[in-house]
Amino acid sequence: MRNARIIYNPTSGRESFKKELPTVLERFEVAGYETSTHATTSEGDATEAAKVAVDRRYDLIVVAGGDGTINEVINGMAEQEHRPKLGIIPGGTTNDFARALNIPRDINKAVDIILADQSKFLDIGKVNNHYFMNIAGGGKLTELTYEVPSKLKTMLGHLAYYMKGIEMLPSLKPIRAQIEYDGNVIDEEIMLFLVANTNSVGGFEKLAPNARMDDGYFDLLILRKINLAEFIRIATLAQRGLHLESENIIYAQAKDIKVSTDEKMQLNIDGEYGGLLPGEFLNLQQHIEILLPDIFIEKETFELK
Repeated sequence: MRNARIIYNPTSGRESFKKELPTVLERFEVAGYETSTHATTSEGDATEAAKVAVDRRYDLIVVAGGDGTINEVINGMAEQEHRPKLGIIPGGTTNDFARALNIPRDINKAVDIILADQSKFLDIGKVNNHYFMNIAGGGKLTELTYEVPSKLKTMLGHLAYYMKGIEMLPSLKPIRAQIEYDGNVIDEEIMLFLVANTNSVGGFEKLAPNARMDDGYFDLLILRKINLAEFIRIATLAQRGLHLESENIIYAQAKDIKVSTDEKMQLNIDGEYGGLLPGEFLNLQQHIEILLPDIFIEKETFELK
């Protein structure tokens, strides 16, 4: 019999997964999995739980929660020689990673995908000994994802981010940065930079429209020094995927990216605080095996042709 470990955040979203847990356990048992659970209790707990599951050589780890919980689980798996398959049940506010994978928020449909046992090896990123599966970046606006209180996220969802973003707009200011990527160098004042592994970032599904998750490349986006009016214009363009045409956006695909700054800049990793720059971003190609829906597999195959 195969064994599965479900690591879940009991407070993410509106605590819906906790209510459905008995049904989910029954479905895994019927499918032939000897299944156990771990409810996270504090920051970093999901990482330690994933390490334990790896050490006990589970066949499958299922993470139920938002991007932060998924990030912690991947950090617990990334350096291990034995890496179980990973299943995802979205339960956060934005669920950027699950959206990029076309995994629905509906718990039963997400379980259907896991039990169908269709998987693909996908890239993850590494920066300053931290791993990320979705996005890393820096700049004042990137900080709003972890400055919004978790209870407010639960109550208001995306609206909480918009409210915080409006509050932060007046404080946006450029910072001089030195960015090296695959032999190129940029040294100028910037508003923010993003190192994307997927096309779904901060609720924007077209922010990195060319991103593939198994090609060994990041999508690097740099927003040059601009005024507030131009920033709002580019944010509007980004909702339609037209921002890359702006002369104030530097866009490239790269495997290795180094960033340093003249002033203090915080690093955002998958929506959480990740320390301070400088940092070197490395792409670990096809490093984690993830269970995926047909629509994602078909889309990736079509885009290769």
